[in-house]
Amino acid sequence: MEAYTVKVEESRPASGERPSAGPVYRCIYAKDGLLDPPSEIESPWEFFCGSVKLYPQNQMLGRREVNDGQVGQYVWQTYEEVYNKAIKIGSAIRGLGVNPGDRCGIYGVNCPEWVTAMEACVSQGICYVPLYDTLGATAVEFIINHAEISMVFVQENKIQSMLTCLLRCVAHLKTIVSFGKVADEQKQEAERIGVSCFSWEEFLLSGNVNCRLPQVCKDDTCTIMYTSGTTGDPKGVILTNRAVITQVINTEQLILETDKAVTEEDTYFSFLPLAHIFDQIIENYCIYKGASIGFWQGDVRYLMEDLQQLKPTLFCGVPRVFDRIYTGVKQKVSSGGVLSRKLFEIAYEHKLNNLKRGVRQDMASPFFDRLVFNKIKQVLGGRVRMMLSGAAPLPKHVEEFLRVTSCSVLIQGYGLTESCAGCFTSVANVFSMVGTVGIPVMTIEARLESVPDMGYDALSATARGEICLRGKTLFSGYYKRADLTDEVLVDGWFHTGDIGELQPDGAMKIIDRKKNIFKLSQGEYVAVENIESAYAQCSLITSIWVYGNSFESFLVGVAVPEKQALENWAAANDLTGNYVELCKHPKSRKYIMEELNNTGRRLQLRGFEMLKAIHLEPFLFDMERDLITPTFKLKRPQLLKYYKARTY
Repeated sequence: MEAYTVKVEESRPASGERPSAGPVYRCIYAKDGLLDPPSEIESPWEFFCGSVKLYPQNQMLGRREVNDGQVGQYVWQTYEEVYNKAIKIGSAIRGLGVNPGDRCGIYGVNCPEWVTAMEACVSQGICYVPLYDTLGATAVEFIINHAEISMVFVQENKIQSMLTCLLRCVAHLKTIVSFGKVADEQKQEAERIGVSCFSWEEFLLSGNVNCRLPQVCKDDTCTIMYTSGTTGDPKGVILTNRAVITQVINTEQLILETDKAVTEEDTYFSFLPLAHIFDQIIENYCIYKGASIGFWQGDVRYLMEDLQQLKPTLFCGVPRVFDRIYTGVKQKVSSGGVLSRKLFEIAYEHKLNNLKRGVRQDMASPFFDRLVFNKIKQVLGGRVRMMLSGAAPLPKHVEEFLRVTSCSVLIQGYGLTESCAGCFTSVANVFSMVGTVGIPVMTIEARLESVPDMGYDALSATARGEICLRGKTLFSGYYKRADLTDEVLVDGWFHTGDIGELQPDGAMKIIDRKKNIFKLSQGEYVAVENIESAYAQCSLITSIWVYGNSFESFLVGVAVPEKQALENWAAANDLTGNYVELCKHPKSRKYIMEELNNTGRRLQLRGFEMLKAIHLEPFLFDMERDLITPTFKLKRPQLLKYYKARTY
């Protein structure tokens, strides 16, 4: 099997408390050295300026027009128009006394104003800080205060929620600018607290198109992105201009090595949150290439309709979205006639066999692409030629299905905010990488470090261990949290907390999490110990173990009921049987799950933290079954192995 990585450093034996670590690898495309950013580019603003010069009249940012409540065609702003607005907005920001190096917040769903505000900040050397409320109810005010944000751009329908926390943010926050309009009463409410409030048009008019731009350099902070990766308060990940520029160039180089480059004729569908680094890097890349970016309406119910209207050529998704496409197509195929089902099966097997033999996607079966698979291509508008999946592992069966049927290249990647998005990526048209996250990108070196407590050995024949990264696109630390930075950056290596398994071709497969935090398939982090402590407050149970993984969008649990409470409820509801029998009864499961979720709601757990299914265990978790430690801590890998076969 062809190897797509090269070894650049030998493995390291265990020493004292330091665990062993495997060899250091780079991808073959960076075998002579990691990718450097272009010497002449100091910030992402120059990517934008380059495209404005080359393609001033090209469509840059588009949204669907709304007239009398009716949603119509996409309407576009050109590169030149967006540039002029960004210059004016940047000038208006400086007019408020916000200077290079200061922080400016952006709060809202993806839209042209989001990108314009981002470019305005970057033009003036101002650090932009995305705000988003999925981190929890108090996250927005925490970030404003922690990052000392003095002004924030806000989506029109989020201004009211912004006003409710304003009193707790006024130490720093002095200005709110709406993406759209501002109601007079909202202005007055803000002004009573000492905060100015502007509509987008008002703020735009206060700017000057002839303002001078400051000198910026690669090592200036571009953005601070707050992430929910641990328990406690969100952490501010510092990303420099250098990291963002280098990641954009890396994206270009990898696509050039493995497929056709993006051009000014491509169109990207923007719906993954701009508040996350994955979409920001892709949109910066599209801007660098002069491509067009069309935004969704912000409502998942109309996502497919937006796709049909935009007809993009580039599509980035998360596993949950691709899983929905897979399920929808499978249902359509199975509900068809016998003949059409048989034709689909023949076409699928024929193309799959060719892909496995190494034939390029577009050459694997042009005949069946036209005859059978073109209908599936129409699901995403009919023009998609490249799909990227990130945020969580894509199930192998879904990835294979879409590679065969979508008439498009599918690239799966793995990354973190701390690695400025992608640090591993699969290679287009290399079918052996299905089910993996691919190889290190051209800016990163990677190694596995053993985790003896979990039985993972980086030096074994099948190397498994914590994925550690070193390179050009890593973060510069957590803002104001040197202690947390020192925990994860050790001897120049960033410890991701993800457990990987090295494949024969050099690709990496994500198999576990080191800490008790995991991602669900929609990309949300779950701090499981916090959730378990919340559910433990339910008087009907004595203990609980909660589980989820990045292939699913929900949580399940195993609960040990409080014996007397369950028997009392059963007697009141005419259920017969002993305690063990009651634990097996569907009505008992339903009742306890409802009460657990009621407890979760009372303690303000979020929707994705609710349980979708439970198993009732009549006996306490014990050491005899190796389910707990001598100090009564849950042994999670063993619990998973023990209960995996149970049906919920």
